[in-house]
Amino acid sequence: MIILVMADTKVVDDSFTLSPKRGNGVLRREVWVDKAGKVIRYNLAYVHHGICQRDNGRVVGYDNAHGLHHRHYMGKVEPVAFVSFEDIEARFEEDWTKFRRKK
Repeated sequence: MIILVMADTKVVDDSFTLSPKRGNGVLRREVWVDKAGKVIRYNLAYVHHGICQRDNGRVVGYDNAHGLHHRHYMGKVEPVAFVSFEDIEARFEEDWTKFRRKK
């Protein structure tokens, strides 16, 4: 008997360079799903090495690496409660937009 197991699939791998008016830096979005289409892994980040030299330049970001949902902010990492991937995306959008407005 042969059993085929579909590996997790990366369905989004986007990187956008922002103009100076929009905050400079890079917005990064990576999303993996299982064979049922459920998001099982994600990485959302606003990277700007001129603002944050720690954490690979990540100013703000959310991911679930190592089985833990967490938020990165200016070199610090803190756990976050996971409701849904859509909620995490909304939090990320709000965080990086607030940060951009401050600068």
